[in-house]
Parts: sequence; structure tokens; C-alpha cells
Amino acid sequence: MFDTMTMTKAGGALCGSLLVLLLGNWAAEELFHVGGGGHGEGAEQAYVIDTGEADAGETEEVVEVDVAALIAVADVDKGAKVFKKCAGCHKADDGANATGPFLYGVVGRQVGTAAGFGGYSGELSQHADVWTPENLFAFLEDPKGFAPGNGMSFRGLSKPTDRANLIAYLDSLDD
Repeated sequence: MFDTMTMTKAGGALCGSLLVLLLGNWAAEELFHVGGGGHGEGAEQAYVIDTGEADAGETEEVVEVDVAALIAVADVDKGAKVFKKCAGCHKADDGANATGPFLYGVVGRQVGTAAGFGGYSGELSQHADVWTPENLFAFLEDPKGFAPGNGMSFRGLSKPTDRANLIAYLDSLDD
């Protein structure tokens, strides 16, 4: 049954199949490969689809926000709702520190001077400024950018109206 001729035919069929596979692979590479020599320096992009993203990133405008005008029309009740994001670490009561310093009377207070709170970190411990509405507005947008190295894990409030409402609420606490 398995004589020499059968084994020769099976070996020839295997080699022939391998040869067809290799020739097919070579032909496919020649037909569909762009650049001819790999994906290195010689490779070129076949076509480009314009999505407009490159233009949008290059012409990004920085919009100046009039903080005083935003705070003038801010809603204290909405600010109280925004404060709930802060209430996990801050108290609104005078002298009641938590993980963070109390925020009663923060508008107009010297930065880093909440009575009884010694956990200021980074630039907040050395800041010589006052918490003006403009400073609070910048800080609430990006706490790590305003005072690098501070220990506050909050990422900030992206909406200018939320920041203005919160500042109006904090300013109303000591009235």
C-alpha cells in the first residue's frame, strides 16, 4: 500500500503546495505593498483623508474670561450645589478644618492661612497672595497648574460658570 512511489507523490505534493504558497505570498507583496522595502524610510502614505483636526489644533484660541462680569451674574444657589464636589474635603463652617482647610471667608483671605490648618503643600504653603475672585477662579480651573506641588487631588472645574457660581457662594458665607 505504502510503496516508494506513493511516498514520492506525497512528498512532491507537499513541496508543490509550499511552492505555491510562497509564490502567492511574493505576488501579494509585490501587488499590495506600498514603498517596496518595508515600512521604514521608503514607505509613503497612499492617500490622506482630511478630517480638519490638524487645522483645529493649530488655530486653538485662548478665550479671555471676564471674571468680574461672571461673578456679578453668578447664582449663589447653583454655587451651593457645586460646593458639594468640595464638601468631601472642605467645610464651610468657620474654623472647621477637614482634610482640606475650611472655606468660610476664603475670599479675601491670605493664601495658606486658614486658622488651625497646617497641611498646606507645594506652592500654597509659600504663596504670598490673597484669595481674590480672580485667583480663586484660576485655582479652581486647574489647582495643580495654579500651585504646583499642592496635595489637592481635585482636577478642577472646567466650566467658567460653575467656578463663578462657587466663588459667589463662598463669598456669601461670611455675609
